[in-house]
Amino acid sequence: MVASAEAVVLVPVLAVAAIALRARPLPAIAGLALIFLAFATRLQPLAIHTFLWAHLLQNVVLAEWAPALLVLAVPRRLAARIHVPMLFALPLWLVTYFAWHLPWVYDFALRRPHSLLHGEHITYLAAGVCLWWPVVHGRHSAGVKATYIFGAFLLASPLGLALALFPRPVYGFYAHAPRTWGPAPEVDQQIAGVTMAAEEAVVFFVVFAYYLSRFLREEQAGIDYSRIA
Repeated sequence: MVASAEAVVLVPVLAVAAIALRARPLPAIAGLALIFLAFATRLQPLAIHTFLWAHLLQNVVLAEWAPALLVLAVPRRLAARIHVPMLFALPLWLVTYFAWHLPWVYDFALRRPHSLLHGEHITYLAAGVCLWWPVVHGRHSAGVKATYIFGAFLLASPLGLALALFPRPVYGFYAHAPRTWGPAPEVDQQIAGVTMAAEEAVVFFVVFAYYLSRFLREEQAGIDYSRIA
């Protein structure tokens, strides 16, 4: 086990909060398990020392996968009291994602793994929770939620594609990282970019398809009702 702050501090804190709030157990456990596995296994030293693909995998866990599960775990009685506007949540998530991936910011944080890098990870998680909150607990129609998710995918996907297509290493930290095995920096970046683009396509498409199908069913039900009336 790797004793990172995310694994030994963040996960227990979130677990205590989940218990106190009487969160739904299955999504809460799944979300916490994802964070723990991303930061308590060999993925952690690979991410902060050697490979961009490993770090980007941690980022998507914190910014997309785990927040979605944690938001699903929030009880409806509590969620009903909290409103997160879509026009706030999506820009916040996009700015957080793109700002931390600026080359000089990314390298600066990686060279401070015991301070700034933890702050980066917390902001990813917080922004991810904001992103998913209107989808899971918002009172918008299924059509609006489908449009929101589709917009999030369109606006976020260029980052992964840019990393996959750029011919030279973008991040100096990984370009000069010591490597005794694995892909060269250019290939590492391509793998990272393709992985990010692919996982976003899958995750956002699944959610988009779910709400689009709900929207179509609601529309069909409305047509049928009007004919009966």
